Amino acid sequence: MTRITTHVLDTVSGDPAAGVAVTLFSDAGAGWHEVASAVTDDDGRVSTFPEVAAGRARLQFATGTPFFPEVLVTFVVEDGRAQLHVPLLLSAYGYSVYRGS
Repeated sequence: MTRITTHVLDTVSGDPAAGVAVTLFSDAGAGWHEVASAVTDDDGRVSTFPEVAAGRARLQFATGTPFFPEVLVTFVVEDGRAQLHVPLLLSAYGYSVYRGS
């Protein structure tokens, strides 16, 4: 089982993006199902998701920006990995994600 965390940063202001709704989905071979949802804290972080099994996972960020009202990030959870951090860097007209540490 793997623990998923995330961090949302507003690259325009340089500040953490507080109050962003984030939903974690998992597909361990039986199709997509919602695992949990949370809202980023004052530091732009969600650290409270339950662990997920190896397979595909997806984070859905309700960004609320006019051009990208939501961002979906799909990634692979490898067997035996204790933690996986998936940050989102967000601006009004662009975003990027990466596998953090």
